[in-house]
Amino acid sequence: MSAAEHAHEHLVAVERDWSAAIVANDPDRIGSFMTDDWVIVSGRGVGTREEFLGHVRSGDLTHSAMRDTGSFRVRVYGDAGDTAVVTGRATNTAYFRGRRFDADEWVTDVFVRRDGLWRCALTHLATAETG
Repeated sequence: MSAAEHAHEHLVAVERDWSAAIVANDPDRIGSFMTDDWVIVSGRGVGTREEFLGHVRSGDLTHSAMRDTGSFRVRVYGDAGDTAVVTGRATNTAYFRGRRFDADEWVTDVFVRRDGLWRCALTHLATAETG
């Protein structure tokens, strides 16, 4: 297996493990996939790691389902191969302060490798258009 194929396989596994942590609503486990300065960008603006994990810790934000389409685009950058961009499409069912919402989104995650571990530094969400 080439280095690129290995990185692709490993980063897809990281994405799926992170999704499982989100569905488990486990803030410590979710946080272990993020850099300390992680941000999430969506149509609602920019949110921080602390805000996101705070909502999970309080129970204000829960997820009951998260599924990817199985098609990921993975690109690794840098001389040391320590930065990666992973793009894919995912659906999820979540509840924010008791209100259910279902999302179908394009997700782009920017990962950095530190001490041999891939951590996400930025997540960007864009609503997928259907029809």
